[in-house]
Amino acid sequence: MDRISAVRNVEDALRAFEDGDADLTATERRVAAVLRTYAAEFDGDDDVFRATGEGPVDGRVVVAPSEPAARERVLAASGVAPESDDIPEFDVERM
Repeated sequence: MDRISAVRNVEDALRAFEDGDADLTATERRVAAVLRTYAAEFDGDDDVFRATGEGPVDGRVVVAPSEPAARERVLAASGVAPESDDIPEFDVERM
């Protein structure tokens, strides 16, 4: 799914919500599904990585040029400072 298709699908979900054809929960699920599909089919210069591990990093998905960069982005997205003494244990793998 390219970016334009993803945006159109999100717009369709929002329109259904605004028209009363979908509730918030259904809209959230639909938008999340669009984002998951977009991430899984991402076709850019970078790769898509998923973190697996402890606490706030588990399940995070980021786009990055390498595994080390993906680790940094996962930590940043989780609000964990890379120089922190309390970095959760986790791995990143390409999707």
